[in-house]
Amino acid sequence: MRFFRRLLGRESDSPPPPSPSAASETVPLPSRSEVGWATDVGRLRDHNEDTALVVTAAQDGDSPFPSFELLVLADGMGGHRAGEMASSVAARRAAYHITRQSYLPSLLDRQGDANRPALTEVLINAVQSANRAVSEEAPGSGTTLTCALILGSQAYIAHVGDSRAYVLTEGGLEQVTQDHSVADRLVDLGQITPAEAAVHPQKNVLYRAVGQSTALEVDTHVRKIGPGDYLLLCSDGLWGLISETDIVGLIRGASSLQEACEDLVIAANEAGGRDNITAMLWRAPRE
Repeated sequence: MRFFRRLLGRESDSPPPPSPSAASETVPLPSRSEVGWATDVGRLRDHNEDTALVVTAAQDGDSPFPSFELLVLADGMGGHRAGEMASSVAARRAAYHITRQSYLPSLLDRQGDANRPALTEVLINAVQSANRAVSEEAPGSGTTLTCALILGSQAYIAHVGDSRAYVLTEGGLEQVTQDHSVADRLVDLGQITPAEAAVHPQKNVLYRAVGQSTALEVDTHVRKIGPGDYLLLCSDGLWGLISETDIVGLIRGASSLQEACEDLVIAANEAGGRDNITAMLWRAPRE
């Protein structure tokens, strides 16, 4: 059971997560790519409504299929542990759907299946499935949901809410996803500036979230991750407290991805820890 909790992240009925220094270890894999993650309740909350879920699969060098990694991050909301349930339900349902529809068929079919849906369609359907599950199992609650399916060096991302996906290259940190917050929407409409959005009273109020609408629009992105570059998923408990410059410095200064995630959590707590904090990192193999 400990192995599966380490692999799949914290379930909604699990005890509070350990301190960052004792964060769950990444399962070692015979692969050149790396994964790390850490989550923490923060300094002001009494329970963690973030859910981090990691699925990895390594194959031998003779395999015709690329390596498979799936990172799922959900940040619940609703109070009275409803947010915790919403994030857990959404992450587990999305991961189940993506794994079943994208990876498991490839284990039996070397030539591919012409009737198999495109990966972006798989991701959209997974998030919509999670949306229905949250509405049924945790009515009145909601959650962000950011899924990153990585095949080889290609990342397929589905996103709802204000958890974020970044790509870190030699050129710096680039935000891939767009926040579905009221403040960010006002920026899109030209009514406020990005600087004003950063301190706007509705910067954390979402107009789009999993579990709060029967018709859910899902953003998707496809990115090629260059050798040695990083993919970062994080909740607003991290990006809302630490500057992008500090995020880059902590990632580049760490000896491993797991250490980097733990350092990011520690830094967010030192900056006030006003919310739950989650960081998930993947690094592309170097050629």
